[in-house]
Amino acid sequence: MKYPQIKVIIPAINEEDSIPKVIAEIPNIVSEIIVVNNGSTDKTAEVAKKAGATVMTEPNKGYGNACLKGLQYIAELDTPPDIVVFLDGDYSDYPQEMINILAPIINKDIDLVIGARVSEYREKGSMTLPQRFGNWLATFLMRILFKSTFTDLGPFRAIKYNKLVLLQMEDKTYGWTVEMQLKALRQKLTYAEVPVHYKKRIGVSKVSGTIKGAIFAGIKILSWIFKYSF
Repeated sequence: MKYPQIKVIIPAINEEDSIPKVIAEIPNIVSEIIVVNNGSTDKTAEVAKKAGATVMTEPNKGYGNACLKGLQYIAELDTPPDIVVFLDGDYSDYPQEMINILAPIINKDIDLVIGARVSEYREKGSMTLPQRFGNWLATFLMRILFKSTFTDLGPFRAIKYNKLVLLQMEDKTYGWTVEMQLKALRQKLTYAEVPVHYKKRIGVSKVSGTIKGAIFAGIKILSWIFKYSF
């Protein structure tokens, strides 16, 4: 199979133990791996570069800030990619499953594909109760308000680059994933979900691992949903 040009963006903060494992398991169909060092105090940037990634620096912390930095780098390239994949740097996902996530785009011309962390494929304890409830509530509201079929806000996802540009992404923190899905619905992009495996991350989550992070993530996600419902 001939693959289109694919670039991967990995936001990372203090992931020196996990990022080399993530990079090593990304399929070689990817043309470039972009790790955005988001204010790390460890050797994340150093080990990511050694593992073969292009490393960008975004000192302003926030998942969305890191993703936007990666997209800024891509926008300045002479030749844009066909597809952009977003993947976490904590090794909770299985990077080799990227092939499955890309398949609907390559084979069926789907615009956006979400890696859905279905219960039967999740390692016990890999998602906290606030994460599971937040996903359920957000996707439930999206079904009610927007008639969507999303079941997860999973960060492991792929999207056609030209469609991503149309979305004009802007969220700088916890609302990045839901913003993309809501804007995809509004733009009437085609989308699909692919079940993916999910395991306990290496290290402590900067969002679900703290009460403050979980609360602010929930508020941001709900604010995006209600913003788009009126």
